Amino acid sequence: MKGSPIEANGPDDPDALLELATRVAREAGALALTGRRGSVLERVTKSSTTDLVTQHDRAAEALIVGQLRTERPTDAIVGEEGAMLDGTSGYAWFLDPIDGTTNFVYDLPAWCTSVAVAYHGSTVAGAVYVPVADEMFAARLGGGATLDGRPIRCSVETDLSLALVATGFSYVPVRRGVQAAAIARLIAEIRDIRRSGSAAIDLCWAAAGRVDAYFEEHLNSWDAAAGELIAREAGCTTSDFDGGPSDPSNIVVAAPGIHAALLDLIRRSLD
Repeated sequence: MKGSPIEANGPDDPDALLELATRVAREAGALALTGRRGSVLERVTKSSTTDLVTQHDRAAEALIVGQLRTERPTDAIVGEEGAMLDGTSGYAWFLDPIDGTTNFVYDLPAWCTSVAVAYHGSTVAGAVYVPVADEMFAARLGGGATLDGRPIRCSVETDLSLALVATGFSYVPVRRGVQAAAIARLIAEIRDIRRSGSAAIDLCWAAAGRVDAYFEEHLNSWDAAAGELIAREAGCTTSDFDGGPSDPSNIVVAAPGIHAALLDLIRRSLD
């Protein structure tokens, strides 16, 4: 998702949109966490044998969709677990009820609920709630980024060789092999690699300076919409691999002082 103050100058109060995004993200994340602690997981696969979905992904998405249809009946909705509702307002919501479902299934803490709203294609507000840590990352366009209501800023690192870089891998085995080969080529030129298993969390970690940069290919709109805005509002430079506007198909988010060097390294590693 892209955003600029001009493109995203919608008619509705951005603070109210952000309040709704954070509220439904928290409620859906809490529902998923309660379910994970209290029931046997029913899990099936989607795009590949390693791409999992559980009943709690679907229940969390249904909760968000129900709230949005009640409070924003003319908005469009796009959800990872199948929600695809047209709207007439110019606003569209992008939902990932559990980003990091594999972590969720294995009872690892790095999973979250991600909710973003865009106006005519430009993200105006987003929230990423991490239930196990009870952390809420949030941002609205032009309003800065926060963690639990406190402002956050990205890393000030300027030396790529000292940068801690997060990334992720595709569920498709062939793509994953290509990505792993690229990591093997670039890892000697940075501090180290981190792989949380949740794109939205990686983006928020970049926003909070917990990592210096993040890049990944083959994401979907619901994976990146909220986290990319949060990272951008926290001061990160965001782009695609060619330096153009960021896109879920290939996204780079980095401290401004290392962004250009990281782009060059990624390109060389993928050649």
